[in-house]
Amino acid sequence: MTRTILAALAATVLIAPAAHAESIPYPNSGTQNPDTYSFTASKTGDIIGYFAGSSAGWDEQVGLMVNGVFPASFGLDDHSTAVGAAFNFGHVNAGDKLVFVLTANGNPGKFAYSDSSLNGPYDSMNGAGANHVYSTAYTDGSLGHGIPSGIYLAFEDLPPSWSDFNYHDDTFVFTNVSSAVSTGGAVPEPAT
Repeated sequence: MTRTILAALAATVLIAPAAHAESIPYPNSGTQNPDTYSFTASKTGDIIGYFAGSSAGWDEQVGLMVNGVFPASFGLDDHSTAVGAAFNFGHVNAGDKLVFVLTANGNPGKFAYSDSSLNGPYDSMNGAGANHVYSTAYTDGSLGHGIPSGIYLAFEDLPPSWSDFNYHDDTFVFTNVSSAVSTGGAVPEPAT
């Protein structure tokens, strides 16, 4: 009986999702984020992403589109990556346009983008889709795990009809990224 209990406990540990870091909460949980973001490379060099945690049920990875080129690879799997682990998304030039892409194995062949104008197919909508990201500058070290300052990006992985809009399904911090935010249709405000 003891072996059975230990085997069950070991199986549970092996399939448990990745650990959580302290999150940066989306302030309006339960409602779609009205803010939209545009991202650019701050300087010529590499874009490094750090996994900050996940509450997603689906197995997901993130990729990076640079100047409209779809990513060749995805990384930072939310069920097998340790919080604080880094992934190099490649070399960019200062000012390159960046779009983050989430692939979810529970929704094969469809991708959620940080640019909501690309989310129509993912959300099964005609035209622009839902906003699948919340982003803010991260500078205070509160996430721990050696995650450096950068741009915090949190994905909502579900289409609007299923979504809880908590923007904590997959969270990352990216270095060498600048962002601008349009608040409910207002003029973009830069952030670093």
